[in-house]
Amino acid sequence: MVPEGARRGMTATPEDRIHSLSIWRGPIEIAPLVGGITNRNYLVGNAGRRFVVRLGADIPVHHISRANELAASRAAHAAGLSPAVIHHESGILVLDYIDAKPLTAEDIGDPAMMARVVALVRSCHRDVGRYFRGQAAIFWVFHVVRDYAAVLEAGGSRHRALLPSFLEIAERLEREAGPFEIAFSHNDLLAANFLDDGKRLWLIDWDYAGFNTPLFDLGGLASNNEFSGAQEEAMLEAYFETGVSDDLRRRYQAMKCASLLRETMWSMVSEIHSDIEFDYSSYTAENLRRFESAWQSFRDS
Repeated sequence: MVPEGARRGMTATPEDRIHSLSIWRGPIEIAPLVGGITNRNYLVGNAGRRFVVRLGADIPVHHISRANELAASRAAHAAGLSPAVIHHESGILVLDYIDAKPLTAEDIGDPAMMARVVALVRSCHRDVGRYFRGQAAIFWVFHVVRDYAAVLEAGGSRHRALLPSFLEIAERLEREAGPFEIAFSHNDLLAANFLDDGKRLWLIDWDYAGFNTPLFDLGGLASNNEFSGAQEEAMLEAYFETGVSDDLRRRYQAMKCASLLRETMWSMVSEIHSDIEFDYSSYTAENLRRFESAWQSFRDS
């Protein structure tokens, strides 16, 4: 049933939009899910089942296409990595709810958990692309950085003075990170995007998914969860199932720097374009600090 306010032509609230979906059988219960910094997410109970409802339109400044997210979500489910897509329409994605705990950086740092996480990431790279249907995206971090720089310049960002340096650094990193293997990648490996249901792990939130080099995901996994040098080495050995050469280690470090630069600029763009209530300024400062530290280490190596 469409709420009375929506029928009268008033601006629909997120709850109105969720209520209006045709898939429900009888009354529903809606509760916001906290923690998202790109979309608005809700837990919905209906007829004895629970669902996650994600609300969000395309976000061109972040290269987010909801059609691509839908196709990636379906492919990830077919590959056995992610919950099923129940329903979709413009700006709305309904997923099966997984009764599970989001991981933390501390969780992922545990050697046993890291091994499970790395195996899941390797499955993503190996399997999801086999099930992806339709036009696919490529997530090339160096293009994203260049595009973010243009968005920040056009938007009058308070960080404009940093942009020439960022672009110079990105060019060097792109030269030093190759040659590139390409695989279907998640591209947003925050700890909270891994769920543990007590029996297995799940990987969720495919907003940024697309073909990329696996080293970007590995760099993002390490940087987002602040791995130590020893943990990075263990991650690489687990992923490649062999010792790590100096060449591979340097290419990986270049992509880790690129991942941190992209996350920093993502937050800068969000400062001026997002209407989600989140302290993007502090997030920018923290990621900038971590990027500058990683870049300094890369230059000194």
